[in-house]
Amino acid sequence: MNETLSDQGAIYLQIAHMIEDDILRGIYREEEQVPSTNELARALRINPATAAKGINLLVEQGILYKRRGIGMFVAPGAGQAVRASRQAAFYKRFVCPMVKEAAGLGLTVQQLNEMVARAAEEGKQ
Repeated sequence: MNETLSDQGAIYLQIAHMIEDDILRGIYREEEQVPSTNELARALRINPATAAKGINLLVEQGILYKRRGIGMFVAPGAGQAVRASRQAAFYKRFVCPMVKEAAGLGLTVQQLNEMVARAAEEGKQ
């Protein structure tokens, strides 16, 4: 975990997001141990309670689980769960407002699809 925290948003949410990112990138695989609360606190120079809050959020979501006396581990299916959650958030945060704006501009679904396809092609370059 070589990331830094920003002034944007709660620190514990940023920690949870960093761990999710690392799961999606394959840095932490299913059944592998993630850094401890104290390791995170030292690396990010934060209060251990804040690090614990981020980890506990992922435990509540079923992304991580605790092995008593050993530490926190990536739960089976965690990558799929994170991906599904992020896709749902992407849909709500970006796709729905885009479709609403397109309708307000009088764009058809076909025109919107063509724009998205063009943007995807431009993004490859």
